[in-house]
Amino acid sequence: MKAEEIREWDNFEIGERLKELKEERFRLRFQSSTMELENPKILNLIRRDIARLHTVLREREMFAGADAPVAVAHEAEES
Repeated sequence: MKAEEIREWDNFEIGERLKELKEERFRLRFQSSTMELENPKILNLIRRDIARLHTVLREREMFAGADAPVAVAHEAEES
């Protein structure tokens, strides 16, 4: 999963995928503590995908938040 792909999704899709990955990470961590995983690197991949999803959500928050103060500043200058 690449960040470019994630940016094309809406927030609902990102939230659903985030929930799925967290559940999968929980199951794999539990499985790794009880027995050896078939592919232990999958935990790292899931962790990074979760981080990518959080990063895109944060970018959207920052972008949405950055627009409002700029618009207010321009309005104040015009008055």
